[in-house]
Amino acid sequence: MKRDLSPVLVNIGFGNVVSSSRVIAIVTPGSSPMKRLRDEAKKRGKLIDATEGRRTRSIIVTDSDHIILSALQTETITQRFGEDREVEGISREQKIHEHDETGEHEEEER
Repeated sequence: MKRDLSPVLVNIGFGNVVSSSRVIAIVTPGSSPMKRLRDEAKKRGKLIDATEGRRTRSIIVTDSDHIILSALQTETITQRFGEDREVEGISREQKIHEHDETGEHEEEER
């Protein structure tokens, strides 16, 4: 199967997008460690505010050490990442089939 090597962009709200291959984590902003992460990124010039002036509802951590603030809920962004994997041609069923062929098994959510 031939795959498209162009980056998959995921909408994080208000027309802002991130490259899915660069994202390490999507976390909620309420805890003290996340507030420190945000403050330290701002001091280093690595903070990207994509909230359009709205309340921060999720923090996206990238492999380039950038911290991106989004006004969308963490769950919403996570769902969008899943949708884009299916758009790439990798459905959940195909992932399970690939794991079965390699001897690895994922537990199915019920």
